[in-house]
Amino acid sequence: MNGSTRKPPGRVAVVGAGMVGLATAWFLQEAGAEVTVLDRTGVAAGSSWGNAGWLTSSLASPLPEPAVLKYGVRAVLSPSSPLYIPPTADPRMLRWLARFVRNCTSARRDRAMQGMLPLIQGALAAFEALEAGGVTARTRPADPLTAAFRTPRDSRGLLEEFAHLEATGRPVDFEVLDGADARNADPALADGITRVVRFRGERYIDPARYVRAIADSLSARGGQIIEGTEVRDIRPTRSGVTVAGEEYDSVVLAHGAWINRLARQAGVRQIVQAGRGYSFTVGMDRLPEGPLYFTRQKLVCTPLGDRARIAGTMEFRDVDAPADRRRIDSLVSQARSLLKGAHLDDRRDEWVGARPCTADGLPLVGVGRDPRVHVAGGHGMWGVFLGPVSGRLLAEQIVTGRRPEALRAVDPLR
Repeated sequence: MNGSTRKPPGRVAVVGAGMVGLATAWFLQEAGAEVTVLDRTGVAAGSSWGNAGWLTSSLASPLPEPAVLKYGVRAVLSPSSPLYIPPTADPRMLRWLARFVRNCTSARRDRAMQGMLPLIQGALAAFEALEAGGVTARTRPADPLTAAFRTPRDSRGLLEEFAHLEATGRPVDFEVLDGADARNADPALADGITRVVRFRGERYIDPARYVRAIADSLSARGGQIIEGTEVRDIRPTRSGVTVAGEEYDSVVLAHGAWINRLARQAGVRQIVQAGRGYSFTVGMDRLPEGPLYFTRQKLVCTPLGDRARIAGTMEFRDVDAPADRRRIDSLVSQARSLLKGAHLDDRRDEWVGARPCTADGLPLVGVGRDPRVHVAGGHGMWGVFLGPVSGRLLAEQIVTGRRPEALRAVDPLR
C-alpha cells in the first residue's frame, strides 16, 4: 500500500515473541502504536533462546550456496553430518528442497546477497536504537571472532569468501595465524588446530537475555504480551483484522518456523521450512576469549557468562518433531577434538530450535495481500542479527504506508 498520507494503525497485534516479533513490536510502539504481542509458548521460547547470538556482518549470507551441493546425498542423509535431511515423503518439504537446490548457484546466491545487504548494513544501528530507547541489554564486542582449522587447506573456503566480499565492496578486517601462533590464539582451542583466521568489528549477545530485555522495555512502556496463546487464523473485518478473538487495526506475523499457515492466508507463496539447530552449554577450564567458529564442522562456541554455548548443525525436519539425540551426540563428538578443557559430560541447557528458512535464502518482510496483514520472518540462521533492523523497517512501512527501499528484495509476495 503506497500513499503520501495515511492514518497510522492505532492497535497492532504481533504474532511471535522472539527477536523478530518483539523488535517489530518495540519499533511500532516507538512510532506510537498500541501493541499486543501473542505467542504460543512465551518470550524467547523458540529459535531465539539457544541461538549462538552472533551479530556478524562478515558471515551473514543466504543459506543456499554452491558449497551445499558438495555434501552429496550420502552426507546429507547421515545424522552426524552438519547438514542433515532425514528421508521424507512430505510433499511440501520435497517442493521446498527442490527450490532450495535450484538456488544453490553462484549467480542466485550473489543476487540474494545483494538483497540481504541493506539489512546487514543497518543491523547494528537497529541494536543501537533499541539500547538508546531503553532496552537494558547490551551487545558485546567479539574481539576477536576466531575461525579455527585443523589444516590451512580447510580455511580455503572462508578466505575465498572474504575475497569475494572485498570484491563486492564489503572488506573484512582479518588476520591469518599459523602453527604455534594459531594454537596459542585462544586458550580453548585444541592442540590439533594449525590455522586460525581472526576477524574484528563483529559483536554478539546472549540472545535469550537480550530478547527478554526487549520484552521488558515493551511492557514498561505499556505494551501487552500474552503468552500461551496459539493464533490459528486471522480474519479481516470491515475495519481491521481479528486475531485471537480481538480486533486490531493491523497484524504482524512473526512466529518463525510456524508461520506457513497464517502466511498463506496473507497471500505468501514462499514455503518456510524449519532448519533446526542444536545447542548446549558447558563449563570450561578456560572460557574462549571470544566466539569460536569451526567452519568445516559447522560448530560454534560462544562464551556466555561463566559457561560456553556450543551450537551447530542444520537439520531440515518438521518443526514440531522431537529432538534427535544423535545430533547432540555429533556436536559432542566434534567438540571433543576441537576444544580444550570443555566439560562435555556435564552439559546443560540442551536445546533444539527451528530456524525459519526460505528456499531462496531471503527473509519475508513486508505487507501481505491484505494491507492490514504484514509478515516478518524467514530469516534462517540470521533472525537474531537481522530481526531488529527488519522490525525497524517494517514498522516504518506499517506507520507510513510506504515501503522502504531496503525491503524491496524481501517482499513476502515475491
